[in-house]
Amino acid sequence: MDTNFSDDFLVKGNFSIKKTSTEYEGNLTKEEGLKILGEEKDKLRELQEKLYADGSQSLLVVLQAMDAAGKDSLIEHVFGGVNPQGCNVTSFKTPTSKEYSHDFLWRHYLALPQKGMIGIFNRSHYESVLVCKVHPEYNLSEKTWKSVKDFDDQFWKNRYESIRNFEKHLADNGTTIVKIFLNVSKKEQKKRLLDRINEQEKNWKFSASDLPERDLFDDYMKYYEEAINETSKDKAPWYVIPADNKWFARLSALQIIIDTLEKMNLKFPELSKEDRKGLDEAKKKLESE
Repeated sequence: MDTNFSDDFLVKGNFSIKKTSTEYEGNLTKEEGLKILGEEKDKLRELQEKLYADGSQSLLVVLQAMDAAGKDSLIEHVFGGVNPQGCNVTSFKTPTSKEYSHDFLWRHYLALPQKGMIGIFNRSHYESVLVCKVHPEYNLSEKTWKSVKDFDDQFWKNRYESIRNFEKHLADNGTTIVKIFLNVSKKEQKKRLLDRINEQEKNWKFSASDLPERDLFDDYMKYYEEAINETSKDKAPWYVIPADNKWFARLSALQIIIDTLEKMNLKFPELSKEDRKGLDEAKKKLESE
């Protein structure tokens, strides 16, 4: 059974969010998917070790989604088995006053993975063309802008261009980028938000802001579609994963990340003759004890 979903969910050409399913429509069962997920996590751990040993490249995974789409649990289930020394997760909340005193990309530069590492952005620089587009008044916190009237079409075109240039610069300097949008339906989001209210151990996940933001669901979908179409490039592609079935979203994301790492042509370092000679001598010394 072919279970590599990288090509299935890669954004090619003009992307329409209304024409994109939020549910898995294949024949793979949940039990089969969970079994494959466990096997693939071993492969990811091996590739991460090779990335770390190679030390010449890094991987940046950008995760975007609506509330309750499953970003946090996806990170836990996909990356839970990798070496934490080679993987960093950054969750971007509302910018601080210090972050607002810089340009909108500044705090994201600070969180980029160094060579040999996997970096995961839980939300990202895309919030500046998503939540800030739904709520343009948020941009006024930067103090560069005086009025929401400043946020015209050209303003947003400039932001998209800045993001494209930012990602191109990273790709040109050894950081491979994979961007994943977890596409959850409004119906499934309602179910998960109710779970957060009805199940005591999940109460802490529910925020008073969840419902007002849910009322703006269609606006967010419009701006996600626009952002994805503006910024899905060969060096920084977007993948749109159906996320109504959490197990399938996790499996798909894992396979996309594995496929990306395999294409990076990673290699374990080759020892020089002198280093090999040193190993042989160390081996003889240890065995003689």
